[in-house]
Amino acid sequence: MKYYILDTNVVLHDPQAIFKFDDNVVVLPLTVIEEIDRFKKDQSETGRNARHISRMIDAFRSQAKLVEGVTLENGGILKVAIYKQEFMQKLPPELRVDRGDNRILAVANDLMESLPDSRVVLISKDINLRIKADTLGLQAEDFLNDKVPVDELYTGTVEQLVSKEQVDRFYEEGSIDIELDFYPNQGVTLVDETNPSHTALGRFFAAQQQIVPLIKVPKEGVWGIHPRNREQQFAFDLLLNDDVQLVSLVGKAGTGKTLLAIAAGLLKSADEGTYNRLLISRPVFPMGRDLGFLPGDIEEKLSPWMQPIFDNVELLLSSHDEGGKRKRGYRELIDLGLMEIEPLTYIRGRSIPKQYLIVDEAQNLTPHEIKTIISRAGEGTKIVLTGDPYQIDNPYVDSASNGLSFSVERLKGQELIGHVTLTKGERSALAELAANLL
Repeated sequence: MKYYILDTNVVLHDPQAIFKFDDNVVVLPLTVIEEIDRFKKDQSETGRNARHISRMIDAFRSQAKLVEGVTLENGGILKVAIYKQEFMQKLPPELRVDRGDNRILAVANDLMESLPDSRVVLISKDINLRIKADTLGLQAEDFLNDKVPVDELYTGTVEQLVSKEQVDRFYEEGSIDIELDFYPNQGVTLVDETNPSHTALGRFFAAQQQIVPLIKVPKEGVWGIHPRNREQQFAFDLLLNDDVQLVSLVGKAGTGKTLLAIAAGLLKSADEGTYNRLLISRPVFPMGRDLGFLPGDIEEKLSPWMQPIFDNVELLLSSHDEGGKRKRGYRELIDLGLMEIEPLTYIRGRSIPKQYLIVDEAQNLTPHEIKTIISRAGEGTKIVLTGDPYQIDNPYVDSASNGLSFSVERLKGQELIGHVTLTKGERSALAELAANLL
């Protein structure tokens, strides 16, 4: 049997973590319970997780004594370990300072010494704590249950070698049956095996096991925007397809993720009326040092954070002139109720029907926060997640554990879901150079 000692940051990141170690023993040092208590009044996601894990532990308390162990649903055992002062004396002098991390180390070290025939593992998302544990001879690991290696992330597109006759038939008949196993709504490039320059772009329609043509972008573009590469064509196909209710666009800076999403959202809401309005949001995380509290009402406070959204809308409006006459400004779109900018802070508990919801910079969200957002979708709502897993400002997630990467990998086999990884920068030659070399 294995013993897993969980650090505070693990249960604050995922309250369900105690159930994810199979039929082994999960140990929570009493110090962890004490640290959880400090967060329970926070209104953030961390505070909600603290309250959730506290309620679960309190429910287990009624079943058996926590220090003796409570049997979990998955066959594992949950124990609370009490720290004793003599445990600290077994640590090196540098680690005998009475701090939470050192207390957790002391408990883990004592457990390892008292159970020489069992495997004792400290689980923590704190790199320095794992390094300290390793110097003591303790086995220490990161909490990997929610991690998706970003280099192995589903791209949403695939190239398939076919015969010349199949490519020609696709153009003539508008679709071809195919027996290969693709993911629903995956973008497929059909390549003539005898002539690689003879290709066709399509989307895998899982219900009929067919490759079907992409939705054609209007001659005037989508609010003046035309796809500049193959991935952008796949992206517009998903963004304009009402049957695909969740679209994720992943790519480095300058690949057009946000611009394509807003252009499609304005077309589907302001022009076609398929959706009542375009709702845009993004998590509020500063890059670099925070400026502190901002003055004004909620709209004034949000303005600096939402300026990238306004910049994209202004670009679309400037490219969507009619006869040289400027159409509505973004302020007028907001006043008419066609577009709304809203912080994610207030989305919990809402139901959002028949709206085109764009969540920008979604890589700064945790898997639980992404779940909360998607579960707000009411009847007729489409959600678009955009972001770059390599540009993360949230200190509690990384490129492998963020909500965007997690949702892409977990939802890729569903017929309501579509995804495209954009690789080619189209903002400018300078932006592309910076994204690749800096």
